[in-house]
Amino acid sequence: MNQLHALDKLDKAILRLLQQNGRETYDVIGEQVGLSSSAVLRRVKRLEEAGVIDRYVALVKPEAVGLGLTAYLNVRLEKHTETHKRNPMDVFRVSVQAWPEVVECASLTGEMDYLLRVVVQDMAHYSRFIMDTLLKHPSVQDCKTSFVLDRVKATTALPV
Repeated sequence: MNQLHALDKLDKAILRLLQQNGRETYDVIGEQVGLSSSAVLRRVKRLEEAGVIDRYVALVKPEAVGLGLTAYLNVRLEKHTETHKRNPMDVFRVSVQAWPEVVECASLTGEMDYLLRVVVQDMAHYSRFIMDTLLKHPSVQDCKTSFVLDRVKATTALPV
């Protein structure tokens, strides 16, 4: 399915409602978009099978589970040379999957190679992560950190 052209206004309305509340019933969604619950179910199944709906999750407030510090880290990796058996980016990508503090990792253009969103308990936890994990990684050359002071906007909803 070519998602851009295959999504009609009802699919988009259903997606907007599910992004607000992924546990909403098909009856309630149907009432809001003007479809029967069985028609909503068919559309949702089609969106799931096409990969438009990736998964369903519970969004947890970090502070509610003792994770009061969020930081964004720009990470620069060492440059790949012929003497390395593995590409530093490949090694880093594998490692970052195992670090629970990293909740998001994006590859970037520009001066730095990756942007990490790290969520930890406090500054001591952050320091341990940086000193014992990130900076000890063989592919990491440098990192720069910015700490979140206030969340002005935080959403997982896409503008469909």
